[in-house]
Amino acid sequence: MADCKSTMRELEATAKTSATTHVINMFQRPGQLEKVDQFKRRLTRKKNSVEALLKSAMQQQLDGVRTGLNQLHCCLEDVREIDSSLKKMFGLFSEVPQLCNQLNQVRDENMRHSQYVTARENLKHIFTVPESVEKTKQWINEGKLLHTHQCLRDLENSRDDLLYELHKLPNQSPHDKSMLKAYFADVETLSNILEKQLRLILSRTLNTVRKEPTVIVTALRIIEREEKTDQETVKQGKLTGFLPPGRPKKWKEMAFEVLEKSVATRVEGTQVDEREDNKHWLIRYLELTRQLILEDLRVVKTLCVPCFPPRYNIIDKYIQMYHNSLSRHLQEVIQNGLQGNEYVTVLSWVNKTYHGFELLGHPDLFEHTKNLGPLLPQAVMEHLESDYLKNIEANYIEWMRNTLTSEEQEWRSDVEPTSDNYSRTAAPIIIFQMIDQNLQVSNTISTEMTCKVLIVSIEQIINYGESYGKAVFDFKTKYFEDRKQVPYFTQYMIIIINNCLQLNELGTQLEKQYWTSSSPPLLGENFSKLRATFIQLRNDAGDYLLEELCMDLDKHFDELFNTRWLGTTLPVDTICATLDDYFLDYNRLSEPNYKFIVHQARALVSKRYLTALLSKRVSFKTYEESVQAAAKIVKEAKQLGKLLDTLCSLEGDDPFETVILLTEVLKSDDDMLSFELHRIVEKYPDIMEDHLLRLLSLRGDLARSDIRDKVAHLPKVKMTHQSSVFRTLVFPKLVNLNVFNN
Repeated sequence: MADCKSTMRELEATAKTSATTHVINMFQRPGQLEKVDQFKRRLTRKKNSVEALLKSAMQQQLDGVRTGLNQLHCCLEDVREIDSSLKKMFGLFSEVPQLCNQLNQVRDENMRHSQYVTARENLKHIFTVPESVEKTKQWINEGKLLHTHQCLRDLENSRDDLLYELHKLPNQSPHDKSMLKAYFADVETLSNILEKQLRLILSRTLNTVRKEPTVIVTALRIIEREEKTDQETVKQGKLTGFLPPGRPKKWKEMAFEVLEKSVATRVEGTQVDEREDNKHWLIRYLELTRQLILEDLRVVKTLCVPCFPPRYNIIDKYIQMYHNSLSRHLQEVIQNGLQGNEYVTVLSWVNKTYHGFELLGHPDLFEHTKNLGPLLPQAVMEHLESDYLKNIEANYIEWMRNTLTSEEQEWRSDVEPTSDNYSRTAAPIIIFQMIDQNLQVSNTISTEMTCKVLIVSIEQIINYGESYGKAVFDFKTKYFEDRKQVPYFTQYMIIIINNCLQLNELGTQLEKQYWTSSSPPLLGENFSKLRATFIQLRNDAGDYLLEELCMDLDKHFDELFNTRWLGTTLPVDTICATLDDYFLDYNRLSEPNYKFIVHQARALVSKRYLTALLSKRVSFKTYEESVQAAAKIVKEAKQLGKLLDTLCSLEGDDPFETVILLTEVLKSDDDMLSFELHRIVEKYPDIMEDHLLRLLSLRGDLARSDIRDKVAHLPKVKMTHQSSVFRTLVFPKLVNLNVFNN
């Protein structure tokens, strides 16, 4: 209390101090004293307003306190009343055991009364069970299924009611329950007979619905009633623990099982042939299956949908059942093994026909099938595609191996190629026709499969090219071991060269036809490798062909630049005649190959002539003799070049110009010799010192010290990437100037 008074005094002092400060501030300016009354009235109004707010707040607090006290008082009264009621209730509970014992007789009497009532209600069925069973069987035979089901339900209800009464007894008698079940045993038999009859009807749904849709409707009504009864008995069983015998029957599940089995039977039944009986058995089976499924699903949509309850979604169910059954059966067919074109048949049918306009994509079905998944699992499809590609690859390998074996036998035969196939054989055309057929067939499967088949095809052509190259090399080797063993080497080598170029050209045509910017990189790489393989093989075969020519020319080149050479033209004339003779056969080459061979022959002959020139067979003793030799060399080089020009016009640099340029060294005097050597080195940076020494050694009028000095003082020209004939012109021994005299 003292603290409260002290606090009030402090508040009062604080208020007075605050008021004094306020008054002092208010009257600091002149003229404020005239407004004292106005300030007084304002403060008075403010004071009255604050006092009114305080009174209102105090009143609300007091009202709240008053209300709280009243509620506490009421709660106290309620607690006292509850306490009194609990005491009375506990007193009554103590009398319950005694009352329970006193009512035992009443409870037993009520139980007997309930049993009597149930027995009385089912008395008619109890005494007429045998007659009802026979009557029900008769109705089943007559097809009166609704009457059958009604009688069956009456018998089952009687049995279930009696069993339930036994179930409620505190001391259940197993004997009574067994006796009751045995008495109603025929009821369970009737239920099984009716179920079999429903199974039979449902298994013929698609046929029955066309003629007697009411039979299907009747069967479905019975199934729906049994489904409803199942739900009620299961619900009651959760509450009471009693479940009638044979419940739940689950006839709806049974119905769909029967329908699915019927669908599977229909799908499997369309396979009427085996591979041994008909090579087109798979095509026929798939076509019959397509017709069957399309017709059945249209029947389901038009006739079954009105018969089945909407919640069955029967059209979707049937589509899924046909989908699953067909998938299982196709997988069995695939597991049993496919052969040849059967892979294409299955892949094409699954990828295009099944989801296409002819089946699931039909306007009558598309709305229900647009979200249906693939017919075969991805793993099965990948395995099937892999087997298909392996089958194609095996066919390629076998066919190309046989083709190559046949051609090798022709090469080594004693039979001259006929004029029809002298230029080329039919093998390249047949190979690419085979590839085109496979691509056209694979295109019926999918674009992706066409690309895979194309990649496999190109790879096999490349492998064939490699095997072809080895066979050609062996053919050439055997020929040069003994040229009499192969009488028609030239003719068959011409065929080989033409075949190689044709294979390259056909590969290019195939690339233009199938390669696009969206094709996988591997395809482009394979095409490039194919071209490179056969161009290289063509080049190698051309070298083998010219190698035969060189063998016949070597002895004539050996006659050049010897002591008798200046006085005769026979060696070069013989070389020209030999070239002319060989190129009569080479006319069988295709135009690009002919130009290639002429170009190669020009380079080869010029190289052989240059080799003979630098082989140190002769040394021209005097300057005049060197000039005479230079003139003869120019004449022979032009003679050879002119002959080759008549065979095919020159394209690019003439290799004989190299020979003519070297002759300038032979006919130059001492003042111009260094200049001519500079020209040679500048034009042919890859010419070796040995080559220059050999060339100058032909000049017998030059001292060997002068030769060394002139070669040593030649400038070092920077090498370029472009090579000349001198890079490949290598002699077994370096020139030794000591063998020459001044």
